[in-house]
Amino acid sequence: MREIQFREALREAMQEEMRTDENVYLMGEEVAEYNGAYKVSQGMLDEFGAKRIIDTPISELGFAGIGIGSAMNGLKPIVEFMTFNFSLVAIDQIINGAAKMMSMSGGQFSVPIVFRGPTGNAGMLSSQHSQCFENWYANCPGLKVVVPSNPADAKGLLKSAIIDPDPVIFMESELMYGDKGEVPEETYYTPIGKAAVTKEGTDVTLVGFGKIMKVVNAAAAELEKEGIHAEVIDLRTVRPIDYPCIIESVKKTNRLIVVEESWPLGSIATEIAFKVQKDAFDYLDAPILRITGGDVPLPYAPTLIQEYLPNPERVIKAVKEVMYVTK
Repeated sequence: MREIQFREALREAMQEEMRTDENVYLMGEEVAEYNGAYKVSQGMLDEFGAKRIIDTPISELGFAGIGIGSAMNGLKPIVEFMTFNFSLVAIDQIINGAAKMMSMSGGQFSVPIVFRGPTGNAGMLSSQHSQCFENWYANCPGLKVVVPSNPADAKGLLKSAIIDPDPVIFMESELMYGDKGEVPEETYYTPIGKAAVTKEGTDVTLVGFGKIMKVVNAAAAELEKEGIHAEVIDLRTVRPIDYPCIIESVKKTNRLIVVEESWPLGSIATEIAFKVQKDAFDYLDAPILRITGGDVPLPYAPTLIQEYLPNPERVIKAVKEVMYVTK
């Protein structure tokens, strides 16, 4: 199977759906003439023209609203935010417009729109450009929230998001655009709301999503060397969350650790911990632990960033804690 970059997988997903359906279009800052801030849309202006690959002013509130209005009238927009930090300017349109329109119109209007772009930290970008809003958007009924961790899932999930009749928040990572992975050449769609067990194990369940899966996978590999067999679950989607997948794993391993880059209060990890203790309490042999980012605005200094973010060492320590390993 061929290997392509994360950005190339996203581009292929958009190209394939745009070739299939002329109602699909892309809009956002620098997506056309500049080929995208992260070169995700490279070459798409040449193929589809300026009516379907649209450069916008720096006005997220405005072009998010235009996208929602066009979706209500039969088009299928893909709205790119240069970063989801900037989506806060458009959050009224997303939450009070896109997410609620189906309900408030009594089912008369669907909003088939995708809001996509990078989330989380990308190095020394400081507090206002390094935030994770997956849990914010996942808190809102009417939205679906997708956070892929590899090129194959990125392509399959984005294709599913584009054809979905409801609004989808599709969150990527600046630090992953250059990552390479195997991606099928044939047409495929990855279902939204279905987690993936990427490594089977018997001793502890590790759950994560997005680029934090690199931390989870690195920890699982180190634990394997010590004879501790972790089962690894990549959520892929944080609304809806695939609770049955997690609970079935916990029934087997009897221990759960959730790893997430976001702040601890109101996190996806918190919600999963509640659900598992409610529905699988009798299977737990240890308290559920969560590993999150620091409860502060992300600092600029690289040494402080390292202290802020989850890392494999913290995951390994947590695993040994729930397994009551003292050495």
